[in-house]
Amino acid sequence: MIADAGRIMLYGCGREGLQIQGFAMRLHHLGKLVSMQGDMAAPPMMQGDLFIVSAGPGALATVSALIGQAKAGGASVLFLTAQAQSQTAKIVDHTILVTAQTMANDKKKDASTLPMGSLYEGALFVLFEAMILKLIVDLDQTPGSIRARHTNME
Repeated sequence: MIADAGRIMLYGCGREGLQIQGFAMRLHHLGKLVSMQGDMAAPPMMQGDLFIVSAGPGALATVSALIGQAKAGGASVLFLTAQAQSQTAKIVDHTILVTAQTMANDKKKDASTLPMGSLYEGALFVLFEAMILKLIVDLDQTPGSIRARHTNME
């Protein structure tokens, strides 16, 4: 689905957003047309596009509203969450369950020493790196083609 998408727009709240920005960068390095929701130059979502959105705790009003807009434009939605039974998961096209602690379940007796959603955010990083490795093969990319798309403005 990611390899075949026309344009890809990504969004995540808070620290999830930082992880998803790193994923967006790597997708760009693989030659995909990528933008982050909220960027002033972000294009509209249309048929054939993909909206990738993360909401570890499940239902967040911002995320639900953005999913509605993307779907209204004809885009498919890939939802990453730790709460597969959330209302949001029921309205998207595809869900990836990331089984890690989020702010929705960080007050249990057996909660991680790491605060709030840190485990989920770390799990996203590992998941995104694994997805990139698969996409490198699927998109027939080489280290040279990937490096050629890296910014020269650092």
